[in-house]
Amino acid sequence: MTSTPEAPGSDAFLASLAGIVHQVEAVERQVAAGQIAQLRVLAQAGQLAESQTIGVARKVAAQDMALRSIAAEVGGVMRITDRTVQRRIDEARTIIEGYPASVVAWEEGRITRGHVLVIVDTGSVVPVEMRAEFEEAAIARCEQDTSNRVRPGLEILAQRMHPRSFTERHIEAAEMRGVRLVPGRDGMSDLIATLPTVIAEGIHDRLTQQARAVIDTRGERAANNEPADTDAATSRAEAAATDSRSTDQVRADIFADLLLAGTPALDDTRDTTAGPLGAIRARVQVVVTASCLTGKDDGPADLVGRSAIDAKTARVLAGDQPAWERLFTDPVTGTVHEVDTYRVPQRMRRYLQARDQHCRFPGCRMAAIRCEVDHTVDHALGGETSTRNLGHLCQRHHSMKQFTAWRVRQLPGGVLEWTSPLGKTYREDAPTPAVAFTPADTTPAEAAPF
Repeated sequence: MTSTPEAPGSDAFLASLAGIVHQVEAVERQVAAGQIAQLRVLAQAGQLAESQTIGVARKVAAQDMALRSIAAEVGGVMRITDRTVQRRIDEARTIIEGYPASVVAWEEGRITRGHVLVIVDTGSVVPVEMRAEFEEAAIARCEQDTSNRVRPGLEILAQRMHPRSFTERHIEAAEMRGVRLVPGRDGMSDLIATLPTVIAEGIHDRLTQQARAVIDTRGERAANNEPADTDAATSRAEAAATDSRSTDQVRADIFADLLLAGTPALDDTRDTTAGPLGAIRARVQVVVTASCLTGKDDGPADLVGRSAIDAKTARVLAGDQPAWERLFTDPVTGTVHEVDTYRVPQRMRRYLQARDQHCRFPGCRMAAIRCEVDHTVDHALGGETSTRNLGHLCQRHHSMKQFTAWRVRQLPGGVLEWTSPLGKTYREDAPTPAVAFTPADTTPAEAAPF
């Protein structure tokens, strides 16, 4: 016996969806309670091991033996190895003892496990005496957004609390750059390059652009508009007609072509002139404060959609740009008020990139430079082409807005209010610049993305 599918948007469909959402909420609360309870018990196990070595000579070795024994006992119940249990005990003590306010916020449902892990991870560089201050600010940010969205801002906050400048530590870390080959299975291997973030991001972005260019032109190449007597042209057309590679696969193939041959195999590079693929250059989106640009501040800048980068790299990138823009932001909230552009076409698009920073669907971190500019009210329905009716959406969420029951309206200040099929609303505030310079007076602050 088969059931008739419920029509999307019907009362029966919405009732079923509401029931599922309610169950998910209830399960999430139960899971969180169980996870917190397990952390507390594992932390107690670590504390018990430590208590067994009070007054014992060679305390470190004795405590390790006690911890191994306890971990083996617990591992028998959990059916995992004692090494895994010991690692979890250490992690539990770090969270329970080092970040108690985060655990309380998690228990109260104000933040999630993902938020706690981000706080712990980013807070590892913060001096112990400043951890409570960092934790308080981090929790406040986590209450406003998803864990993946808050990570970059928390990384920068933590780095600014570190006793040594981010630039100084980046210089030391860059000494560890290198390339490693890790043999895999079935004749495959991983080639891992450890590089400065901006370089790695640029490489990945260029490969992505080239891969999309290859995929988007499959039809044109298959049509083979070149002279028919060219065997090479016919061969390329046949290859294009049967090309079903994914973006990841094309990216990997171009990566290998560039390193082994210097040019992509599908590029029509001749002599030293770059063809369509070779002409593609990497793009990165960076927000850096005015004080950082002038060298007064060595704090990290924000590589939008990724993580923090050092001030020296940000200054080099800014210096190499033929055009950049100033953002005038509110000195308290950091909200963008105005963009003062220099030699920049498409002023409105540049403003929106500066305001939005990333896709404006709740939780999405796709950088604005890789998103589409969407009319909140469709242009075909009379929506105006102005900053009051435009926002960046990645392809996934742009399509979802068009073809599902999700709806969005734009409120003053660039705030997007999303409404789900069940009528739940989610406010997506215009992002606050992750790095902001607050002047001594009340004039707007300045930050420069490029």
